[in-house]
Amino acid sequence: MIDNPRSPRVRAVAKLAKRNARSETGLFLLEGPQAVAEALEYRPELLMELFATPTALERYPAIRDAAVLAEIDIEFVSEHVLDSMADTVTPQGFIAVCRQFPTSLKDIFNNEPKLLAILEEVRDPGNAGTIIRAADAAGADAVILTGRSVDVYNPKVVRSTTGSLFHMPVAIAADLEAVIERAKAAGIQVIAADIKGDDLLAARETGVLTAPTAWLFGNEARGLTDEHYALADNAIRVPIYGQAESMNLATAASVCLYESAFSQRRPAE
Repeated sequence: MIDNPRSPRVRAVAKLAKRNARSETGLFLLEGPQAVAEALEYRPELLMELFATPTALERYPAIRDAAVLAEIDIEFVSEHVLDSMADTVTPQGFIAVCRQFPTSLKDIFNNEPKLLAILEEVRDPGNAGTIIRAADAAGADAVILTGRSVDVYNPKVVRSTTGSLFHMPVAIAADLEAVIERAKAAGIQVIAADIKGDDLLAARETGVLTAPTAWLFGNEARGLTDEHYALADNAIRVPIYGQAESMNLATAASVCLYESAFSQRRPAE
């Protein structure tokens, strides 16, 4: 059992909470039983190291069995060591080190996507992770992070995806203009989610969302610049019927993605 929180190995794992360390190593931190279970089921080849407390392994025998099946060794650590490795206050007994695995834009567009989410300068980790999770739930084909969006391997982003990161192709550090050019060349309309756009209900009635669509979501505070707004084929807003001053970006993105999912799956009349 590893029980020294100051050991070089423990410190190396803990450093992955910092972007510099992730960039240098090409690795990222995975915390908690849910995320570890998803990685073992969908992308076990990405797991480089897996640490657990004895108590956690007793509580989650399915994770032990999945690790054995994938021929991945589990190293026991003390609670104190696990706390030293983790980015969260309560890592729930499991920490893993994984290889980063971004998807190329070429691969995304070669698969003839019908529904995409493009995140332009989305800075909040919780928003980015929740949008990836929502895109996964809505059956989207990929998420593309452009501009100065948050690092998708930030521990807070990874946690917010609750495992969807391992199901959903995600491209990172892409140039927005290049992404939009590719989308249009592939016959995919680009719709900006913006308060200056048409009402979402009206868009539902016109049937515009039945076509292959790339939703473009901007920065939480500033939205899209005029230049980027002009790149879209259309703009749609989520209406607010109550007294809320505004809507959280991830919530609005979830509504937009599901509207497209409903429209694209509606039986032809």
